[in-house]
Amino acid sequence: MSDTTTPPLTDRPGPIFAAFLRLGLTAFGGPIAHLESFRREFVERRGWISAQAYGDLVALCQFLPGPASSQVGMGLGLVRGGLPGAFAAWLGFTLPSALAMAAFALLLTHVGGLTHGGWLHGLKLVAVAVVAQALWGMGRSLCHDRTRASLAVAAAVLAAVVPGVAGQLAVIVLGAVVGRWLIRAPLEAVHAPLQLTLQRRSAWMLLGAFGVLLVGLPVLAASAQQPTLSLLAGFYRAGALVFGGGHVVLPLLQAQVVPGGMDNATFLAGYGAAQAVPGPLFTFAAFLGAASAQGPGGWVGATVALLAIFLPGFLLVAGALPLWNALRSHPALRSALMGINAAVVGLLLAAFYDPVWTAAIHTPRDFALALAALLLLQIWKAPPWAVVLGGAAIMGVLG
Repeated sequence: MSDTTTPPLTDRPGPIFAAFLRLGLTAFGGPIAHLESFRREFVERRGWISAQAYGDLVALCQFLPGPASSQVGMGLGLVRGGLPGAFAAWLGFTLPSALAMAAFALLLTHVGGLTHGGWLHGLKLVAVAVVAQALWGMGRSLCHDRTRASLAVAAAVLAAVVPGVAGQLAVIVLGAVVGRWLIRAPLEAVHAPLQLTLQRRSAWMLLGAFGVLLVGLPVLAASAQQPTLSLLAGFYRAGALVFGGGHVVLPLLQAQVVPGGMDNATFLAGYGAAQAVPGPLFTFAAFLGAASAQGPGGWVGATVALLAIFLPGFLLVAGALPLWNALRSHPALRSALMGINAAVVGLLLAAFYDPVWTAAIHTPRDFALALAALLLLQIWKAPPWAVVLGGAAIMGVLG
């Protein structure tokens, strides 16, 4: 009989941080590539967790809001070293790209004219290809029947007609309701539980903290009228309501920072640059926090935005992991989550049109370069960072 449990906790936060820091410096390619890197490093090479237990962890994080690959890393750290281990894993994997994105934001804000160069337009065009690739992949995996495909289209229309946070919340509610009543979740095999030191009582407290912050931070920010609190509340909400990965956070973040004074050119420059660095796409928040006119800006703003956007995912994975074996046995819950996953494909489709497409594609030449970038990413499997740098260089020369 194969081993489906995890070995006893042996690591302090330091070794966990070091292991994930190495991946944070080298993990290009997006969430799928990140998950494969985790599997090779921590299942095959280090033996921190069994293959079956790793599959269970990935399944949980795919169902939860937030950045799935980062949450898998947090879960691995939690299994290995408890809550300190989870934080160490997140910090190691996130720190390199977060520092790079914050530094890029400070460069843009302190060097005049950078946001109007041809290289910036190249980043926008590659962003079109990156989001199109994400949309295609998510559509194939999450909307492969008529019900879910129709749900995705309806969600896209709703998000376009009702812009902003209200539309995004309505899309998530629509997905949950349709999924609950019209989508039948497949039966799940029963797996052996992970060995965790975190008890169920602590897990429920973490989930409670997630809910209290989601409801309480906007109320506190509105009453206090304090820019840093508003920044914290907005980025926490974005991290808490995103199903489907980093690309889907785009409209939530745009609704947060663009009305607050950031122009679309700067926003999309950061989004394009996020494709060229290793690690999680959610470190785009560090760029936005550093460059935003709302809040303290600079390194303080980057830190606030980064912690705020990742905190919901941390609370959810640490709270849900001890309860996962019981939760996954409820077909109604899994059906609702499948509906939400299909609805966020529609949310991404709406975001693909506006602001990604409308801000980038203006001429036949723009369309041609974006199409070429998509060909390189989707068919030739070129590294995203190389395509990003190539697109910026070409448009920098062409102007």
